[in-house]
Amino acid sequence: MKEILRHLFEYKSFSRKEAYEILTNIATGKYDSHQIAAFMTTYGMRSIRVEELGGFRDAMYDLCLKVDFDGYDLIDMCGTGGDGKNTFNISTLASFVVAGAGYHVAKHGNVGVSSGCGSSNVMEHLGYTFTNDKDALHRQLEQANICFLHAPLFHPAMKTVAPIRRALGVKTFFNMLGPLTNPANPKFQSVGVFSLELARLYGYLYQTTTKQYSIIHALDGYDEISLTGDFKIINNAGESYYTVDELGFEPIAAADLAGGDDVEDATHIFKQIIDGKGNAQQNAVVLTNAAFAIKTFHPEKTFGDCYYEAESSLLGGKAANSLKKLIN
Repeated sequence: MKEILRHLFEYKSFSRKEAYEILTNIATGKYDSHQIAAFMTTYGMRSIRVEELGGFRDAMYDLCLKVDFDGYDLIDMCGTGGDGKNTFNISTLASFVVAGAGYHVAKHGNVGVSSGCGSSNVMEHLGYTFTNDKDALHRQLEQANICFLHAPLFHPAMKTVAPIRRALGVKTFFNMLGPLTNPANPKFQSVGVFSLELARLYGYLYQTTTKQYSIIHALDGYDEISLTGDFKIINNAGESYYTVDELGFEPIAAADLAGGDDVEDATHIFKQIIDGKGNAQQNAVVLTNAAFAIKTFHPEKTFGDCYYEAESSLLGGKAANSLKKLIN
């Protein structure tokens, strides 16, 4: 690790193969916690190259416990986190809206590290029991149209780095890997990222796969469509710029997206919205993210048509029913 750190201190980069070996060594306990912390901190102070991100991703995925949902067209709606905005759990809510609309979702999630409350925190507080049992996950997908893949149960690398990430309390390159390493390897991906640079790196990586994808970045820094300002989406067809006005909304204040101070607050907000009791701003943000996920399945559909599908799911109680079935 000393040589690796010296390499970084000299502003040098790693090849995809070298990055693969480093991440594998981290996951298998070849380095101590101080060395890993130094490595992650150093990466937080420099840009990551596409070869490095690809190598880290390959290693994480090769090491993970994979689940095969043969016969299902799956989507994951997993953001990187790390935007420091402390919003309510938008992508998780949008996932249930998409599931309620009849699509199959393999939601990859984790506890909050650089944010107050991650998707796993909320799911656990709602009474969901994490599992990596493939039969149980198949039943969830069949009955609720959604299954939840709690990252630490599938990624041995997480066990090594989780306490270090918690101690650091800031985003690291592991934030970048979550959406890239879903154990179900879904064919469809709607992913939010915290920077435009990372959005383009994701685009380069996804171009080498058979995935149908939408990479989302709000230009004011959110890793999802926030409706506080304009945003970009990179997909199989290229890069598009959207304004809030052209979607038919008024810009939303950042305060309207607040996620609360703790897990209890976050869960209360989550329940209010999924039960159809959210305010107009909360609903608009959730539905817009869900609509663009549906549009990832059906790029030929208009945003309006996809939004209507999402709205029917949320306000018609189908998203809440999907959550109920998953927990029960």
